[in-house]
Amino acid sequence: MILNSIETGAGAPLVLLHGLFGAAQNWGGLAKRLGQRYRVLAFDARNHGSSPHAEGMDYRDLAADVAETMAAHGVEKARVVGHSMGGKIAMMLALTRPEVVERLVVADIAPAQYRADSREYVAAMQAMELSTGMTRREAAAQLTAAVPEEGVRAFLVQNLTFDGGQPRWRVGLDHIATGMPQIEAFNAPEGARYTGPTLFIRGTRSPYVREKHMDRIAELFPFVRHESLDTGHWVHAEDPNGFLALVDSFLS
Repeated sequence: MILNSIETGAGAPLVLLHGLFGAAQNWGGLAKRLGQRYRVLAFDARNHGSSPHAEGMDYRDLAADVAETMAAHGVEKARVVGHSMGGKIAMMLALTRPEVVERLVVADIAPAQYRADSREYVAAMQAMELSTGMTRREAAAQLTAAVPEEGVRAFLVQNLTFDGGQPRWRVGLDHIATGMPQIEAFNAPEGARYTGPTLFIRGTRSPYVREKHMDRIAELFPFVRHESLDTGHWVHAEDPNGFLALVDSFLS
């Protein structure tokens, strides 16, 4: 599958991969700043943003989408940065197609199984009544019971479009719902390792990367370096300057 992409800058190629219910545009200012030194390609994952909708959210399929899209852009090898679900895609790309990954940056996720709040979010989004003339604020209000955090509600309803006043989801919501067990899992190929330079960045106030994950990370990515920022899960959004400094230093 060829994914939708947003490209900026010139130089060595750098691929950015967003998290669940995100989109390439979420990299915004960071992509522009990185574009001062790199040819930045931010991809919408399948069933996200403006990329095609399709069944299957297995990370091997998602990584294959990235490799195919890189090739379509004439990119043989790139530095790859992924956050959350995008970090899992980046890890799987490195493990299954190491020849296309020059350096790997994984932001606040581990190669592990998670049971997060996302299933409840998906169910609430599917249950919403979308009516002509509805505003984004009114749509967000329908999520209040299932999603108490205002910021998360605002993030989720960014996936609504309002063509002709009729709201609709631009994400492949049903495909994501069916694929939630695959999104939560991470099944590395037997015996796979990525021996290129790897950086894991965790938020110290995030529950996603813990001491219990370190042995598995080292097993799959033996040339790993760990850094942390005083943030929650959204490391690149909560501390963009700190995140950029770590990434820029590592990539260069």
